[in-house]
Amino acid sequence: MYFLWYLLIGLVAGWIASLIFKGSGSGLLVNLIVGLIGGLLGGWLVSLFGWVPTGTWGTLLSSIIGAVVLLWIVSLFTRHKPVKTV
Repeated sequence: MYFLWYLLIGLVAGWIASLIFKGSGSGLLVNLIVGLIGGLLGGWLVSLFGWVPTGTWGTLLSSIIGAVVLLWIVSLFTRHKPVKTV
């Protein structure tokens, strides 16, 4: 049962992070992956500051923080080709 709860929190966190970072969602699967990885990253990051996320809202907040950081890191490594004007 907790596995489904973690998937739901990851999906919501990935969706919110993609709205914050890009302004639009990225699709169900990408949001889920970003949210789940962001949950791990966010839990680790906030623990560095001495905060241990508890409860649903704490877990969701740390997952959103991690997902936004993950999207930011990915954007550093992806290149956008400039559009040539004729």
